[in-house]
Amino acid sequence: MSGSCCNHNEADQAARAQADTVYRRVLWAVLAINAVMFVVEIGAGIASRSASLQADAVDFLGDAANYGISLFVVGYAVHIRARASLAKALTMGAFGIWVLGVAGWNMVTGATPHAYTMGIVGFSALVANAASFGLLWRFREGDSNMRSAWICTRNDVVSNIAVLLAALGVFGTGTGWPDVLVASIMGVLALQGAAVVTRQALAELRQYRVRPAE
Repeated sequence: MSGSCCNHNEADQAARAQADTVYRRVLWAVLAINAVMFVVEIGAGIASRSASLQADAVDFLGDAANYGISLFVVGYAVHIRARASLAKALTMGAFGIWVLGVAGWNMVTGATPHAYTMGIVGFSALVANAASFGLLWRFREGDSNMRSAWICTRNDVVSNIAVLLAALGVFGTGTGWPDVLVASIMGVLALQGAAVVTRQALAELRQYRVRPAE
């Protein structure tokens, strides 16, 4: 019986190691995608004076950092992964606050972005995030660390669609209000995602702390 248990444990460990290897490869792929898109979008956002493109660019940078943290903690104990998730949630929340600030500034100054640049770059960002979304789909129900990576990408897909709608709005109205509105929505999405990840990470930490006493 003990031999069977040992074999079962070894099989579980091997399966987890294989899953971690696959997850690392996926994270490297989405990390590269996000790093490239940050460079593309930040330049386009500044050139076009688009708050939503700049917000999306900073989001790409934040996601690249988050995926880097995820790569570092893959295979570590649950409490270490949960603490890393809290750090990522803090990053997501800070991004949300920053985006809302940029949107407010553009509203006050009345900046009108270039709709064509917003549309072209926004569509490229959507394709990039759709690829990341597909790669991370199988890990969406994992621990808080895996879930935070998937939530970031899910929010990005929604944000990219909103940027495209903002580009249409700017083109149709000749004002920057659609851009400000979309940037504000992106900020709220980031805050909502940060709250979700924080709750799950704290729950995992509480469970870890009570386990030794059981």
